Parts: sequence; C-alpha cells; structure tokens
Amino acid sequence: MTKLIHAFYNMDTNAVELTYNDGSVLTIDCEEVENFYDVTNGQMVDLDWLLYNKPLEYASLVLSGEMEDYLKGPALHGMEDEIVCR
Repeated sequence: MTKLIHAFYNMDTNAVELTYNDGSVLTIDCEEVENFYDVTNGQMVDLDWLLYNKPLEYASLVLSGEMEDYLKGPALHGMEDEIVCR
C-alpha cells in the first residue's frame, strides 16, 4: 500500500506535486483544473489560497471529484474575516 508522504505547490510549474513512499510522484496541473472548471476571478482567489496554504486539500478536492462542489460554496478559508475597515 502506498502512503502519501509529501504534498506541495510548485510555483515554477503551477502544479501540486504529491510524493508517495514508493517513490512515485503524482502531479496535478493547476491550469488544467482551472480551465476544466472555468474558474472565475473570485474562485481563483480561493484556489490560490488553497494552493499556497493547503496544497493537500486542493489535491484532495481534485482527486475526489469534489472541486465543483467547493467552487459552488462559500469560501472556506476565512480570509473574509481578516479584512479590516478603516
């Protein structure tokens, strides 16, 4: 049984790379994902946050087929709470 040991977002290739204990690597091309789901600018902000802060969750959404549901719902990362009005 292969076990995931590392996940990170590679800015140079715009891809999430998943490394498994058997040495195999799965690469998710983020541009292809964005094109497939026809992502809006607002949704892109959410996806960028996931890529930089939680690449494993991004990969999980893609691999499980739940990305469309995520994009339809409200932002889950809470950035809206960090906006300060002056």
